[in-house]
Amino acid sequence: MVNQQRQPICGASWWWQWLPIMLLLAISQTTDATPPSNDDWWQRTVFYQIYPRSFMDSNGDGVGDLRGITSRLEHLKDAGIGATWLSPIFRSPMVDFGYDIADYTAIQPEYGTMEDFEALLAEAKRLGIKIILDFVPNHTSDQCEWFRRSVAREHPYTDYYVWQDGRVDPNGNGTARLPPNNWQSVFYGSAWTLHPDRGQYYLHQFTAQQPDLNFRNPAVVEEMREVLRFWLRKGVAGFRIDAVNHLFEADGFPDEPETGTDRDPLSYGFTHHIYTKDLLEDYDMVYQWRALLDDWSRVHGGDARIIMTEAYANITFTMKYYHAEDDDDQADGQPRAAAGSHMPFNFLLITDLNRDSSAQDFVYTIQKWLTYMPRVGATANWVLGNHDQPRVGTRYGAERIDAIHTLLLTLPGIAVTYYGEEIGMVDNPDAISSGGGDSVTGASDAFIVFSRDPERTPFQWDGTANAGFSSGPTTWLPVHPNYRELNLAAQRLAERSHYKTYQALVALRAHETFRKGSIQLVPYSSSVVVYVRELAEADTFVVVINLVAGERTVDLVAVFPKLSAELTVASSGSASCYRVGDIVQADKLIVGGYDGLVLRSVPLLSRALRNLDGERHPTATSVWSAVKDAAVIASIIIALGSSYYGLRAPWQSVASGLAEGSLKK
Repeated sequence: MVNQQRQPICGASWWWQWLPIMLLLAISQTTDATPPSNDDWWQRTVFYQIYPRSFMDSNGDGVGDLRGITSRLEHLKDAGIGATWLSPIFRSPMVDFGYDIADYTAIQPEYGTMEDFEALLAEAKRLGIKIILDFVPNHTSDQCEWFRRSVAREHPYTDYYVWQDGRVDPNGNGTARLPPNNWQSVFYGSAWTLHPDRGQYYLHQFTAQQPDLNFRNPAVVEEMREVLRFWLRKGVAGFRIDAVNHLFEADGFPDEPETGTDRDPLSYGFTHHIYTKDLLEDYDMVYQWRALLDDWSRVHGGDARIIMTEAYANITFTMKYYHAEDDDDQADGQPRAAAGSHMPFNFLLITDLNRDSSAQDFVYTIQKWLTYMPRVGATANWVLGNHDQPRVGTRYGAERIDAIHTLLLTLPGIAVTYYGEEIGMVDNPDAISSGGGDSVTGASDAFIVFSRDPERTPFQWDGTANAGFSSGPTTWLPVHPNYRELNLAAQRLAERSHYKTYQALVALRAHETFRKGSIQLVPYSSSVVVYVRELAEADTFVVVINLVAGERTVDLVAVFPKLSAELTVASSGSASCYRVGDIVQADKLIVGGYDGLVLRSVPLLSRALRNLDGERHPTATSVWSAVKDAAVIASIIIALGSSYYGLRAPWQSVASGLAEGSLKK
């Protein structure tokens, strides 16, 4: 796009001629926007999830490790990432790849040593990157020493887990036993397994190798507190809490009501999980952990330590994790009740939207979170992917990767990125072929539907063997075969790429309008989403996302009348016809297929001061700042009368010029 030329305004008299317009614009630039109550580090950064097995292998064994992560932290810095959370790195038999923990305070040997972790922390600190650990409190591994002692009924571990006697089998001989109730595992089958040594059933809401801890036992609660303290002493910045809405089960262990929609009694969909999920005690435990972290920060100083919570639940339940607010119990607009999760993960962009979703679906889904979110003491967050969900390019279509990242990184609140998404990695459906993959779902015919391996393949660093992930002969999961074309090294060299688009968007979202501004979303049509981000005394931005292949013409002024007639392109997709700095017409914007645009509103003053080369007058910025600060004085000057100050002729000349249309678009 070519910038339209403007006649330069020459001579010293230009400032006085344009003063009235500058004053008027300065006064009118204020927009309604409510900034957050604070601006802490976690509210203004981008979080990045690393799956340790797949990020970088430092020793050639085909498995990613801590030294590998440390060696690649510069990439996070280059991308503008401020914090990363690591999927579990603790000692584990790896039935569920680290989500079955045998020792909460030891490093899994194939990932390295505690010294390696401390070196990672030191390098991250040098680069200004926070480290968040994945905390898995709901269950341990059945290889955990606590479980072994609980099986043997050793004090104090006897009731560390949820044990129950079986029910008498009415069709048996009087000695046969059935599971205590009809509860199912998330991974299919009964949630109860009989342990022959103890002679009782133990509860496991996930695999049989992941027995549930008993959080009604105060000793267990204290054990988990001490785990948090152990890693806080190491210097971590917080925790992502796994499966938090499964912590407690109802007393009495009643059968759960059947849904009537799934007739398989061993399927998780067979019952409504009203006694095993989303109990009020789950929220209270989060509030207790938040209090522990806040107390730690107060005592030890430094930045806030944070909690991020994972709970696949309805939105009403999810919002309870923010804090235990009582609408009738506030002081100075702030909730008195207990604070909770800094980030109750918002999975709506994963669960509620896909490649077939319309613009109306997108607007409804985004507004849903913003509508339900507490007005006070809460920050929105947007999670686009993780280790359990298909990648963005697979879920939405590879052609929409830049557009979806434009959405993620310009919405109000916190953005969370899964490793590899910044370069547009997609699922590898053949990831199981090397063996040793998802041990939960296995290699059955249902693999493609249920396995998590396709989205866990090694990061594609470059076009060399194994995509630069490992120097070994094989990798724990096969690298996607597209790595020779799709890799970070190639995208860093290219003039335009997914990575450069992502990188530019991360930098752009640091603008105060994106950090603190209001948002107004509109489905312009079934295929185009538009929204404006505004903040008083700051730039206004418009985001336009085309969800379909064909070009669309958009009249932004019809939707947002306060926009200037011309807009500057601040960001565009890697395949876009627009470049940063292009000037576009707000009332007849042509948006290419699958493009995501971020446009900056160009104030009238700035357009008037643009010279033939498309450059601002050298003093325009300083004058604009001074004029905004002098808005009140200006109104007094105007009220007293321009003739008193000798401005009558310039004022009248400008006014008549405007009336005659001499200041053309």
